[in-house]
Amino acid sequence: TDDAATIRSADKVLLPGVGAAPVAMQRLAQTGLIDCIRELTQPVLGICLGMQLLFARSAEGDTPLLGVFAANCSGFTPAPGRSVPHMGWNRLARQQVHPLLAGIDDGAHVYFVHSYFAPVTSDTVAASSYGDDFTAIVAKNNFMGCQFHPERSGPVGAQILRNFLEMPS
Repeated sequence: TDDAATIRSADKVLLPGVGAAPVAMQRLAQTGLIDCIRELTQPVLGICLGMQLLFARSAEGDTPLLGVFAANCSGFTPAPGRSVPHMGWNRLARQQVHPLLAGIDDGAHVYFVHSYFAPVTSDTVAASSYGDDFTAIVAKNNFMGCQFHPERSGPVGAQILRNFLEMPS
């Protein structure tokens, strides 16, 4: 929905993301949702680009983002044997204990499709690597994000979504 009142009244909010950061931020601005999202107090889960939108800035079009997390997103550099976008299964490396990872083994595989990434920071819950180390799961207060697609990550992704849905509002 692009209705701020509906979003504010939700128990939980998913911030999906498909496409490009400049277009997504333009759409959020046009619908008046930038401040709405920044001010949410219920659990929020950004998925893929939706996670990146929670950061400060993206190298994709040098785009200002929502600024919930202070770091900037960068683009992967293609290299022999390492194409961009990064598409495929990679392991999660736990960086800290968090309810999103309840019942998830360290080293569990999840499915990624992305060309841009957030760096590993003190807010990183789990990291992964594709030439560069990057944040796979991030969390601060009520804001969380998964760079990968939990809905395409089999039982591991289903457990992460279940963990999010079971969080108190």
